[in-house]
Amino acid sequence: MSARELTYVKAFNEGLRQVMRADDDVFVAGEDVAGYGGVFHMFDGLLDEFGPRRVVDTPISESALVGMGVGAAVRGLRPVVDLMFMDFLGVCMDQVVNQAAKMKFMFGGELSVPLTITTASGAGLGAAAQHSQSLEAWLAHVPGLKVVMPATPYDAKGLTVAAVRDDNPVVIMLNKLLLGAKGPVPEETYAVPLGTAATVRPGSDVTVIALGRMVTEALAAAEELAADGIDAEVIDPRTVQPLDSETLVASVRRTNRVMVVHEAVTFSGIGAEIAAQIQDEAFDYLDAPVLRVGAPFSPVPFSPVLEKQYVPDRARIAAGCRRLIERRAA
Repeated sequence: MSARELTYVKAFNEGLRQVMRADDDVFVAGEDVAGYGGVFHMFDGLLDEFGPRRVVDTPISESALVGMGVGAAVRGLRPVVDLMFMDFLGVCMDQVVNQAAKMKFMFGGELSVPLTITTASGAGLGAAAQHSQSLEAWLAHVPGLKVVMPATPYDAKGLTVAAVRDDNPVVIMLNKLLLGAKGPVPEETYAVPLGTAATVRPGSDVTVIALGRMVTEALAAAEELAADGIDAEVIDPRTVQPLDSETLVASVRRTNRVMVVHEAVTFSGIGAEIAAQIQDEAFDYLDAPVLRVGAPFSPVPFSPVLEKQYVPDRARIAAGCRRLIERRAA
């Protein structure tokens, strides 16, 4: 595959554009996705290429939007519906949890629901408590849903292609602070299989399992730690449902120490589930307890100073790794 650099948002756009070209049943709907291209311009240019029948602006009603998507999916189309901010899931949770996620089960597996929900997640833009959350733990708890969290432009394209092709409802969480990040992206259409983690940096002393934008912070922390002789392995789950536990556990068995870091609130976050699975599968290999790093139990602050303290960063990740190493040495 030939590769060139694209931004995260343009990689997403390209992946969606390619599956729309390949399949006339794929269409996009959401608030301001057509003429404006979406609040973060994720859908720029799609209206010009595919027209108003396949790129549709909708009223400001998330429950109606997702409900329409469920209906279209069960009738054989492949809708991609956009929720501007992940926080707006609260308005349409019945449609997501009780309709999209349950349909296949309630019809004995005879029904497919190829619905893709895209949404922007994460803090860092000063957007305050109702526009800055990371709610992957809500969704991963619901049988029937798949949840993906691309951390790179390559994955933003490949996971989008896989999600739209999937016959089950998938939520794509696009991190707002990653939208302008650049990286190599092949021009050809490709899919990143859902449920496959990536080892983005091999290491031998400690495993850092990082979700979404925290992969960037974990890699920066790993470089800082390397200067002190600590070799950190960084694993990106890429999807939290399904979760590639096999890759995570295999890494922990090699390094004997593990930290899980995510932008969401630490309490009842995905880190707790990962820690429990490591406890089940790799307890005898651990030289220190599993460490979780996440946000405090508080709404996201509006103040830029407080928000910076709220979101985990490379310094907190590096400090946690040092604590794990010191605890083993003791």
